Amino acid sequence: MTTRPARMAAIAFRRGSTLADRDCLTDIDTERPEPGPHDLLVAVRAVSVNPVDTKIRAGLLAAPDAVRSLGWDAAGIVEAVGEAVTLFQPGQKVYYAGSFDRSGSNAQFHLVDERIAGHMPRTLGFAEAAALPLTSLTAWQLLFDRLGVPPGKSADAGCLLVLGAAGGVGSMLIQLARRLTGLTVIATASREGSRDWCLALGAHHVIDHRRPLPAQVGALQLAPVTHIAALSHTAEHLHELAGLIAPQGRLAVIDDHDTLDAAPFKAKSVSLHWEMVFTRPLYRTPDMIAQHRILDEVAALVDAGVLRSTVGRVLQPLDAARLIEAHRLVEAGGGVGKVVVARSMDDMARPAREAGR
Repeated sequence: MTTRPARMAAIAFRRGSTLADRDCLTDIDTERPEPGPHDLLVAVRAVSVNPVDTKIRAGLLAAPDAVRSLGWDAAGIVEAVGEAVTLFQPGQKVYYAGSFDRSGSNAQFHLVDERIAGHMPRTLGFAEAAALPLTSLTAWQLLFDRLGVPPGKSADAGCLLVLGAAGGVGSMLIQLARRLTGLTVIATASREGSRDWCLALGAHHVIDHRRPLPAQVGALQLAPVTHIAALSHTAEHLHELAGLIAPQGRLAVIDDHDTLDAAPFKAKSVSLHWEMVFTRPLYRTPDMIAQHRILDEVAALVDAGVLRSTVGRVLQPLDAARLIEAHRLVEAGGGVGKVVVARSMDDMARPAREAGR
């Protein structure tokens, strides 16, 4: 007698679709995947939606044919583990961003390599935790790995300018830079709500990226800008950034470009660094386990009250209709915090022991 494979619910996407297309995101029934040697099979409780999700669905970014579902931020419970897994056990809560070359977390069950997953913060519910992985990893790797900022409260750490600071990555970067380094943090935001958000997260100063940047930075009368994190619309501000940055400064970029002219930075010997969150898992780098360690460190900092979740809005349940709504919110832009979709109302709550704090 042949045993029928276990099934699960998932949300599929159509490449090159707009949200007006009825089949842009659809609920499907499919086989439940089996974990490979280093895989965790995770029962997904909440996901967050990032610009990468909307871009792949719209055909603006290409994903491998094997990717049937979107979703590169998740929190859930380990259901089963592969034979080589040593970091996790079934029943443990995890959070992670996954890998760009595997189907995403918009599903009932999802596979992720243990080396890029972290133990979920004990003090957060699934929805709050799902807002953290991709942006935390990106901000951490940008600040400490790419820009090479040393942790610690050095008095001569310099100034960090965060261009487009109210988004998901900027929201985590402000916190990391303010709490864990001695950098003076200058954020850019264009609306009163996003300005207040950046200040609440720890930015020392907020300026408006719709107005000329050099005059605003100059008016602050600070030390020179030694580090720049360009998170959005980098090309539009490139010549301003070249003028602002100190000689031998460091520039890190995360947004997409067909071309990027780095020539204006040559005279100052400025170093240019790219940060792409999926590099380690995509290329199976020898230090791939660094993402596990970063997520565990972020969880510890959250539980200690040093960092906070940047969840902005939570929808439920986790189905195609709610994900379409989430994609619409992300595409519209202008909001603060992450858009999260939870499987149920219970997944939106903090653990009972924390709710009364």
